Amino acid sequence: MERAATALLVLVAVASVAPVAVGGTDTTSTAAGASGEGYAGTHVSFAADERAVTDYAVGGETMLDSVRIESQQSVTEGGGVDVGGALSGVTAIEGAALSLEARSETEAHVETENGTALTAHDNDRGIFVVEPNESSYVVAALPDGANATSETDSRASVRTANGTPGTLLVVGEGSVTVNDEGDVTARLGDGGRLVFRAYPDGKTDIDREQERLVATGAAKAEVHIASEDGEVVADTVSYDDETTLSANRTTQGAVEIEVNRTIPEGTVVIAHVSERVLNTTGNLRVAVDGEEAVEAAAVTQLESALGSERSRFLVAEGGETTADVLVAVNRFSERTISMSSDAPPAPETTTETATTTESETAAAPETTTELGTTDDSEETTPDEETTPRERTTPGESDGAVPGFTPGTAAVAVGAAVAGALLARRR
Repeated sequence: MERAATALLVLVAVASVAPVAVGGTDTTSTAAGASGEGYAGTHVSFAADERAVTDYAVGGETMLDSVRIESQQSVTEGGGVDVGGALSGVTAIEGAALSLEARSETEAHVETENGTALTAHDNDRGIFVVEPNESSYVVAALPDGANATSETDSRASVRTANGTPGTLLVVGEGSVTVNDEGDVTARLGDGGRLVFRAYPDGKTDIDREQERLVATGAAKAEVHIASEDGEVVADTVSYDDETTLSANRTTQGAVEIEVNRTIPEGTVVIAHVSERVLNTTGNLRVAVDGEEAVEAAAVTQLESALGSERSRFLVAEGGETTADVLVAVNRFSERTISMSSDAPPAPETTTETATTTESETAAAPETTTELGTTDDSEETTPDEETTPRERTTPGESDGAVPGFTPGTAAVAVGAAVAGALLARRR
């Protein structure tokens, strides 16, 4: 009987140990612990290793495996580049030491030991800007399955294994190409910058025109204005040292962008606006310093407006729920762009999650998550279906071992006792 009691005690002790739940790991903390630092925003996430920005993801998809930057002098002296050799031959560099310096609601700033700034903009384009303070090389390695194509000396397009497009373009002095390993290498001169843009919803003709305007210097700044949880959020991007802008006074139904340039030359400002902030379909009005701008029929008319007597604007669809408003401000120094519309902003979309009782589970085993709104004239189907989390019965925890219930424990105890008695009888 002593052995039976011992077996019973051991089994009860094992059954009493609470199983360890696995899951719910904080991905930001995990990334930071593995690489030193990391960032996870609404649209963009990445890790900052000792010498590279890694796993740069937009909308949850990795677009760039790593980005390294190093001064041209350091790379040349280290023997990593043949003097006078082709840019495509630069396939790997060590990279300057870097650290994640600051985070804000819409941006994350990384800085190298020699003062190069790398800025990730947390908008739906996932804009990433590399701004060196001296002539430098940048190597952007692509994730598995991705490919790159050189379009011009200033633009290289990338496409992930899932087909999501992106573009790496040089603004100012420099060039970019697909290197001999299939990744992307850029050489940046004095004042040059490397810009990455992703297109999770696909790239359109107006996106290509915007890239061209940025690469040629016709567009010096852009702003992304969205509505998150009922609040207006604006992220601004500048492509030179002479242009700054803010949209702090933007509200639902009224966009106001303050642009300041230290030189009088005009420029195109790209505004990526959510329809939940401003509905551009209802007689959109754009003014610069209170003077109404003329609507353009083509991007070329925007370029011709620079330096003219009248500012112009162009509206194009920027996505399913956004619009791109390109404003050619004819001249500077301090100007205010205002936009208004007769149509009210679109309502915020809500996520409805159906719930079931235990009696309804058999008839309705799945719930449906619906995103978006519909009117009386059209009907939409849910984008995806989700299975509700399983209920836990009294006495079970979320981390319980599957199939190990009080009933099975009792059966196991009985079996152990019977085995012990049988062993003693023998």
